[in-house]
Amino acid sequence: MSDRVHIVEVGPRDGLQNEKTAVSVADRIAFVEALIGAGLTSVEVGAFVSPKAIPQMVGSAEVLRGVSHHTNCELPVLVPNERGYEASQAAGAKLIAVFAAASESFSRANINCSIAESIDRFKPVLARARADGVRVRGYISTVLGCPYEGEVKPQAVVDVAKVLWDLGCYEISLGDTIGVGTPLKARHLLRAVAGHVPMAKLAMHFHDTYGQALANLYAGMEEGCRVVDSAAGGLGGCPYAPGATGNVATEDVVYMLEGMGIVTGVDMAKLVAATNVVSGLIGRPPVSRVAAALNAKRAAK
Repeated sequence: MSDRVHIVEVGPRDGLQNEKTAVSVADRIAFVEALIGAGLTSVEVGAFVSPKAIPQMVGSAEVLRGVSHHTNCELPVLVPNERGYEASQAAGAKLIAVFAAASESFSRANINCSIAESIDRFKPVLARARADGVRVRGYISTVLGCPYEGEVKPQAVVDVAKVLWDLGCYEISLGDTIGVGTPLKARHLLRAVAGHVPMAKLAMHFHDTYGQALANLYAGMEEGCRVVDSAAGGLGGCPYAPGATGNVATEDVVYMLEGMGIVTGVDMAKLVAATNVVSGLIGRPPVSRVAAALNAKRAAK
């Protein structure tokens, strides 16, 4: 448990795209800058998707260009299809992410197509990315539960993960989109997927709807997983899952890891400051327990 854990900050994309209040391009650039300034070296900055589908991500090209001088950081962007890929390349993206679901019902609700059809959409994206020397990360949603189908079998996740891996994704992020997983289920899932994709190439992307995310992450770390997706302040949610809260909060993850003697390289004070600014912009307090506690402590002085 003493080795380093890599944190992928997804607040500026996966977090903000599910918040009702849109944040301007200038403020999103400032948010990314603040997160990098806090010591985070992988920050997902935007999505090249339809503005009608996700208006919160309008201006992602400008956000990426605005922070692209950070050449020592990974700045992934989400790309759903070839059109999105072309736009990402015009903006200079060196790292992209594609996504699929482990649940057929969720895939149809989210992107209006089957799992197989979604994979067909991004197959040419992966082929072009490989030719262009662009690295591709793969996301799988609803890995521990679906708002329509309930429990999702590990084999369904394995099947999608194998396809993403075989197509050339360098890392596969397993998303508990509605936050229903528990530690034993998370452990079993990682073991199942690691039978086909190396554990070192898997990431945990757990939402905290039922307050299980940190426990699930710890269980996954015990299995050997060392990459964690999180969002500053616990930003996010899921429009297709009533009551689903955001991603596990980066502050809470950092507090847990540092308390275990695992160095994250993240400055907590700077991270909480970034969270406080973006929370003010969207008009609600951070979901993060750590941010709330540190804010209260500071206010009491």
